[in-house]
Amino acid sequence: MSRKNKQHDKQFKLDAIQYVKEHPDLTQAECCKNLGIGLSTLSRWQQQYKDNEGDVPARGSGNYATDEQKEIAHLKRELRDTQDALDVLKKAISILGKN
Repeated sequence: MSRKNKQHDKQFKLDAIQYVKEHPDLTQAECCKNLGIGLSTLSRWQQQYKDNEGDVPARGSGNYATDEQKEIAHLKRELRDTQDALDVLKKAISILGKN
């Protein structure tokens, strides 16, 4: 049986932490079962929430300090994609030019 790494968005993580706070009658294990996540996952999110003053980082969500850094990352990706496309075209031209 293969194990999938499911990525939860930031809002889900914050909602899960809030759910635990709103249901003090449930154990953490019961909350995890209701949410469909592992106990260690919830514990890690709670620790991150505490360490980051009420914020939980989310992988792949673009955790950039400023809008400028986000724009720079976007432009770098765009440049890389364009360069890759150019390399493919150069190879195609060289192959077709030999005929």
